Amino acid sequence: MTPKTPVIEAANLTVSIPEGPHYFFQPTYKLDILIDVSIAVSPGEIVCVVGESGSGKTTFGRALLGLMRPSGGKIRLDGTALADFSRKSFRKVRQQAALLFQDPASSFNPRQRIGTMIAEPRHIAGAGSTRQADIAALALQAGLQPDLLTRFPHALSGGQARRAAVARALSVIPRLIIADEPTAGLDVSVQGGVLNLFLDIRDRHDTAFLLITHNLAVARHVSDRIVIMYLGRVVESGPTAEIFRAPRHPYTKALLDSEPVPDPKHRRAEPPVIGEVPSLMARPAGCEFHQRCRHVLERCRTEAPEDTQLGDGHSVRCHFPLQETKAVAAMAAG
Repeated sequence: MTPKTPVIEAANLTVSIPEGPHYFFQPTYKLDILIDVSIAVSPGEIVCVVGESGSGKTTFGRALLGLMRPSGGKIRLDGTALADFSRKSFRKVRQQAALLFQDPASSFNPRQRIGTMIAEPRHIAGAGSTRQADIAALALQAGLQPDLLTRFPHALSGGQARRAAVARALSVIPRLIIADEPTAGLDVSVQGGVLNLFLDIRDRHDTAFLLITHNLAVARHVSDRIVIMYLGRVVESGPTAEIFRAPRHPYTKALLDSEPVPDPKHRRAEPPVIGEVPSLMARPAGCEFHQRCRHVLERCRTEAPEDTQLGDGHSVRCHFPLQETKAVAAMAAG
């Protein structure tokens, strides 16, 4: 089967912001938030970007839409690279994509009714009916009862606000939906409803999804591929089943081991990861994870690892991927 052309693809995307004291109106240095991030999302595919807070997940999603301006790399829409990172170029991306913010209620105009905000993208794009009956049908498609369309945002629950944001995103049927922490702050039952809604939209419209989350249970349940980020870099990516079955990067393994275990009798002998996340202003030399890694060797402290392809779309940025480390340890013990 011929692979589908990605709806959107980032190649070596970098985002930096000016920092430090300003002399003659010029900053003394730049702070790198994202470094050489490469991620592609194809039609009908759900890709989850996973990592701790501060790993660059949200910045990446915003950079794809031009809400944060990239400072390097390429963004391709349907295989064609954007000419530059100007507002005009990103307008093409925004015509194809929708962003679900982490706090949907804060993205609403508190003085507008929900129905008006759902219809607004159609007014702007000049596409699609804005009749009350059609907006009500759109709300039902997102699982939102039509009687809620006359309410103001403050009158909605968390789950209702999330569904209202989905209805607004579906107003012009985007080919890509970027959802930032779509289940944050929701009850488990409501989370399941939102995720099942995403799957239904994917199946019905062949919509591509980029889900930004720290919830590994969500990633396991809905995603086709997982991308693990640490300090603004992709450290491992691959098919979801493969990542959960055999993680190759120590950070990925630590994230998986940190999942809560329902058995109260189960106790971990040691914490899955040690230390704190380093500051972006003082990135460690060599492998940036070496200060927290339980498998660190001297090479890790001085030499930055390259991205290594392991086959079947699985890649890892590590000098000594976990399976190799175990093999070497077994040979030494034997």
